[in-house]
Amino acid sequence: MKAILISQDPDETAVLSLVLQRAGLNVARYRDIPDPLPYAADDPTNLIVLVTAEGSPLPGVKAVRAQEQTPLLVIAEHLDESTHVVALESGADLIVQRPFSVRLLIAQIRALLRRAANLPLFTLPTLSVHDVELDPGTRTVAVAGRSPMRLTHLEYRLLYTLMIHKEQVLPTEVLVEQVWGFTGDGERDLVRGLIRRLRIKVEPDPRHPRYILTIPGVGYTFSPES
Repeated sequence: MKAILISQDPDETAVLSLVLQRAGLNVARYRDIPDPLPYAADDPTNLIVLVTAEGSPLPGVKAVRAQEQTPLLVIAEHLDESTHVVALESGADLIVQRPFSVRLLIAQIRALLRRAANLPLFTLPTLSVHDVELDPGTRTVAVAGRSPMRLTHLEYRLLYTLMIHKEQVLPTEVLVEQVWGFTGDGERDLVRGLIRRLRIKVEPDPRHPRYILTIPGVGYTFSPES
């Protein structure tokens, strides 16, 4: 099992690395949020730990959630209730405030990993619309006979959502809710960035899309025969 630890403080990085190892995780360390977050099909990330200094952890939470749905643990200074709630609604799975107990943190991490491991898995058939084939089993997309392209978790969720609602215009806030799982007010940049990355893998010419179309002021639609 693997964890990504994002922390700029060397002392806290050392302590949290030991905590994660005690919880049974191999640790990859970063000072800043990598873009893109590393992905390997044969060595998936099981937990992301985002360590924040003073201030709101919300920008960091959004930056991680713009790329991945992996369980996210945030280490932060004391937060007021409103900031705490917004960070959870924006995608953090657990927020631990300093000072923290090492023993309790290990137990919390193990509990978070158990919950993630127990999520039900569903076997879905290959989804084919026009000349686009999406394979949930391998999380790949093949377009017009080209070699399959591997998708990130969020790219797959976005394309699946668009394809099962083909020809329908999905507002931005609906896509945020379906793909990221939280309320989507004011999250247009989040969707726009993911759409851009997905078009690179799907569209023959991402600058002139023929599958994933933008409906200005409203949202997006999957319309391969337009």
